[in-house]
Amino acid sequence: MIKKLPLLIGCFFASILYSQHKFLNDPKISAADLQKTKSEIDADAPAEILYRSVHFIVDYDGSLKQEIVSRVKIYNKDNAGEYLDYEIPVFNNGKGDSEKLIDLKVVTYNWENDKITPTKITRDEKFKSKEDKNYTITKFAFANVKNGSVVEYSYTIFSPFLNSTPRTIIESKIPTRYVEFVFDHALPIGYSINYKGSVAPKHRDAGHKTLYGNQFQTHRYAYEDLPAFKDERYVLNNDNYKTGVRAELNSTLFNNIFKSYSISWKDIQKRLYDHDDFGEQLKKESLVKNLSPNEIAAMSTKVEKAAAVLKFVQNNYTWNKEDEAFTDKGIKNLITTKIGNTAEINLLLTMLLRNVGLNADPVVLSTINRGKLTTYNPSISQLNFVLASFDDNGKFYLLDGTSKLTELNMVSPRALNESGIIMSKDDAKLINVLYPEVSKTILSIDAKLNPDGTVEGRFADLDTKLYAMIANEAFTDDQKTYSKNYQDEYRFPFTNLKHQLHENNDFETTFDFSADSFVDHIGNKMVFNPLLFLYSQNHSYNQTEPRRSAIEFYSAFDRVKKVTITLPDGYKFENVPKSKKIRTEDSAIQYTYLVTQKENKLTIETTVQIDDSSFPADYYPFFKQIYDNVTKLESQVVTAVKK
Repeated sequence: MIKKLPLLIGCFFASILYSQHKFLNDPKISAADLQKTKSEIDADAPAEILYRSVHFIVDYDGSLKQEIVSRVKIYNKDNAGEYLDYEIPVFNNGKGDSEKLIDLKVVTYNWENDKITPTKITRDEKFKSKEDKNYTITKFAFANVKNGSVVEYSYTIFSPFLNSTPRTIIESKIPTRYVEFVFDHALPIGYSINYKGSVAPKHRDAGHKTLYGNQFQTHRYAYEDLPAFKDERYVLNNDNYKTGVRAELNSTLFNNIFKSYSISWKDIQKRLYDHDDFGEQLKKESLVKNLSPNEIAAMSTKVEKAAAVLKFVQNNYTWNKEDEAFTDKGIKNLITTKIGNTAEINLLLTMLLRNVGLNADPVVLSTINRGKLTTYNPSISQLNFVLASFDDNGKFYLLDGTSKLTELNMVSPRALNESGIIMSKDDAKLINVLYPEVSKTILSIDAKLNPDGTVEGRFADLDTKLYAMIANEAFTDDQKTYSKNYQDEYRFPFTNLKHQLHENNDFETTFDFSADSFVDHIGNKMVFNPLLFLYSQNHSYNQTEPRRSAIEFYSAFDRVKKVTITLPDGYKFENVPKSKKIRTEDSAIQYTYLVTQKENKLTIETTVQIDDSSFPADYYPFFKQIYDNVTKLESQVVTAVKK
C-alpha cells in the first residue's frame, strides 16, 4: 500500500526565459465576444474569463502598485452570481501606513441594436464598508447584466507594504481564455517568485529590462484556454491545489548596503523576536508574574501545570475572532480588557507557561483559510496564527487558548493546517500541526416497532474530542440555525429536540420521534431497514475525474451508527442480515456491519474507521470501494412476522 505523503509540489522557474508574446495588451471588447452563446472550452459553463491581468510594479521610490483588469463573459447569469458582485479589500496597519484604491471602473457591455452598449455604475453604487480595524472593503455589483453580457472591472492599488504580493490564483471555477501574472521590480529590491501548482504558463518572460524609463527585473507568465478548476470534496481548502504565484521580498541594496530578508525560518525567528508586537511582548515577564493562581506552580507534573494554565486562560480571556501573528494592542491591554486576538491570547499563554517553570515557546503558522504554509519558501507574510507549546521529557504538546474547549494537543480546527514553526528564543523548527487523537460521531436509536407499523423511539447524536468542539461552537454561534439543520435532515415528526455539552466536553443532540414512514406492509409481514433513517442510500465518493487533491479531514475519526429495535409481543424477525467487516490492506480504512439478535430485539451497529486526517489522492479509489460496500450492506432489510 502506498505511503501517506503530501501531494503539493512547488514549482519555481529560475531560468531566464524570453518570449515574443506581448504582455499587458488588453484587447478591446468585440462584437464576437458579446454574440457568443457558449464557451468553447466548456459548453455548459455559466461564465468564462475572457481576459484577466494582474500586474505588480515595485518602483524605485519604494512603492508597490497593483493594477488589475478582469473581463468575464456571462452565459447564464442565474448561475454566475459570484462573478457579478465583488469586494476589494484595502489594508491599513493601524500605524499610519495604508493602501489606497484608485481608478475603479466597473462596466457591463451588451449587444443591443447591432452595437456594443456599455453600462457603467456610478460612484454612489460603489459601497465602502469598514470590515475591521485593518480593512476597508469596497463593494460593487454590475448593472444591467443579461445572458450574453460581458462584465469588466479595473482598478489600481498603491501599497507601502513590500514584503510580498498577494497570491495570484491562476485557475478559476469557470474556464479561462487568458490570464497573466506580471511582476516588475526595481533592481535594488530583490524578490523570490513562489510558484506552486501543476499548470505551466504558455508564455514566460524573465530577466532585466528597461521599463518605465529605468532598469527592472521582470517575471511574466501568461496562460491560455484553461478549463474550470472543479472543487473536490473532502478538501479543507481547494485553493491549496490551484496554481498560484506570489512574489516574496528577499533583499535590498541601497547605498551599497545589502540587507537580506526571509532567507530561512531562522531569519524569520530573529525578525519575530525583534518585533514590538511579538518578541518584545514576550519579554514583559513582570506582567504575568503574579497573574495565575499560586497553586498551579505547586502542581507536581508539567502536564498538570500546562492544563491548569490553559484552563485559567480559557476562563479569564476571550478571543476577539481575529487571527493574527502579531499582537494588536498588546499583552497589557489583554490582561486589562480580557479580550484579544490570537497572538495576544496565545503569547500570554506562552508567558504563563514559562512563569510556572515550563520550557514553552510560541508556534507560528497559517490558518486553513489562509492556505498551507509553503515551508520551503520562508515568509513572514504567510503567518497569521500563534499557538503555545512546551516540551516534557521529549514529548511535545500544543496549546490554544482561543477556544473555551481546547485541551492539550487539541487546537482550533482552523489551525490544523499541516505545518507550523516553533519559534524558540534561539532557533526555528518545523513541526506537524495535526490532531493526534480519534474523534467520534455516535448516532444511536433505541426504538420499538408497533403492530400498526409505526416506529417510536429516541435518537441521540454524540460527538467527542475535536468533533464535539466543532459542534458546540457551531451551536453557540447560531443556535437557531443549528437546530434547523436537524429539522432539514430528518423530515419526520420529532419532539423534545435538545442540545447539551457534557462535563467531559462531549456534545450531544437528542430527540424523540414517532413515524409511520419506515415500514412497508406486505401481507401479514412488516419489512423495514433495521437502521431506520440512518442507513446510507448513497455516498459522496463518486468523483469520476481523476482525483487531484489529497483527501483531508480535521481528524482521524470513527463514525458509529447503533440502532436497537424491539418487536411487539407475538412477532419475530426473519431474513436477518449477517455481520461483515471490510478493510483496506493497511487497515487505514475499515467498515464493520455488526448484527446482534436476542429474542425480539435486534441491534445493528455499523462503524466506519478512518485512521488518519489526511490521505494522498491515490487513496481515493479505496474510499470509493469501501463506501460502495457501505451503501450495499446498509440497504439490507429485515422482516417482522407474527409467530
